[in-house]
Amino acid sequence: MPQLHFKQALLPDGWSRDVLISIAAGRIANVQTGVAATGADERHAIGVPGLPNLHSHGFQRGMAGLTERRGASSDSFWTWRDLMYRFVTRMTPEDVEAITAQAYVEMLEAGFTRVGEFHYIHHTAAGAPYADIAELAGRVVAAAQASGIGLTLLPVFYAHAGFGGRAPDDGQRRFVNDVDRFAQLMEASRRVVAGCDGGLVGVAPHSLRAVTPEELTAILPLAQGSPIHIHVAEQTREVEDCLAWSGQRPVQWLLDHAAVDRRWCLVHATHMTDDEGRAMAATGAVAGLCPVTEANLGDGTFNAPVFCGAGGRFGVGTDSNVLIAAADELRQLEYSQRLALRARNVMTSARSPSTGRALFDAALAGGAQALGVAGGLAAGVAADIVSLDADSPAQAGRSDDAVLDGWIFASARSAVDCVWTSGRKVVTNGRHHHGESVAADFRRTLQGLLAG
Repeated sequence: MPQLHFKQALLPDGWSRDVLISIAAGRIANVQTGVAATGADERHAIGVPGLPNLHSHGFQRGMAGLTERRGASSDSFWTWRDLMYRFVTRMTPEDVEAITAQAYVEMLEAGFTRVGEFHYIHHTAAGAPYADIAELAGRVVAAAQASGIGLTLLPVFYAHAGFGGRAPDDGQRRFVNDVDRFAQLMEASRRVVAGCDGGLVGVAPHSLRAVTPEELTAILPLAQGSPIHIHVAEQTREVEDCLAWSGQRPVQWLLDHAAVDRRWCLVHATHMTDDEGRAMAATGAVAGLCPVTEANLGDGTFNAPVFCGAGGRFGVGTDSNVLIAAADELRQLEYSQRLALRARNVMTSARSPSTGRALFDAALAGGAQALGVAGGLAAGVAADIVSLDADSPAQAGRSDDAVLDGWIFASARSAVDCVWTSGRKVVTNGRHHHGESVAADFRRTLQGLLAG
């Protein structure tokens, strides 16, 4: 039974000293505090739970940095999306696997230990299903297994190019299914994920613009009690188009027409009225915030004070994977609020005056809920553990909540030292054990994709 000893570790009831964590069958078997290390224990200075990454499009890591050039007209999410569609048409299944594996390795090195993969590339470049309809889902699973990251696979139902059932565009041909074929995809996806340790499968209607009300009703039972994720209210144009179609804003329409509850993750939810924010919070659903991507795409700023003030839950994701770092997502979330409100330490509460601790606790709880798992360093929970580098300048003289403040706000480089997922050590000294070979495959893949 492997045993990890930490001089200090963040447990569910707070920071403790001399913490001994015993691991069996990939789970935490026992947590003891105030225990001296022995020669048989692997010793570390600082231990924290691994964070969930609740929203990722792994393949988009291959596009990182390639869309930072101004086009002929003003750029927006919608012009970025056109470039993404062109990138998608080039990728083979092998390309998807290599790029996704690179993204997952970087997530682990950054302190994420589980990912919610919002997986919407399903078909060949011509738009036809593969002989195995879950071919590309299997490639995502293979990337997760190669990296060791925990996986909640979220196959995406995508049928339309706009509200009211508008026919899909040619650039969306690799995404599109009808309800019957999507049910087959869900069944096949569950088969491939069954071979992934701790893997789960949820369901993801892409957005209200990509699914009709009738289709939404038909696919929700396919979740079978597992997580349900949907993009909503990411862009102001989406809000305007939804109003024109239904007379309601996207979040309000969803709350009025679907039984939104704790299983749901509303990804982005950027453009909500105060009433929508409070109503969403009351459902127990998680807001899936992706602050780095939302900033990169010019989406807007989430109204956190109203939502969180009403008891709303949130987690963070890396979405387009333009930059992969748990600390960066949390810092960007806080800084976006500071810029919008011209105030400091916005995401704190009377119970948690440390901004780093408040952000970390919320993202851990909300992310775990959104991905259908339990989180934290407690007996019975998957042994997803991160040790932080106590020799980092940002940790000099720090303890307790100041450790998280230093990691999130003061580290010039990743402060992650080692990472364990389901009890298996996959990162040492900040480097993934298979990082070099995965990066070599990634480089070869990108050279081929960008050669033309």
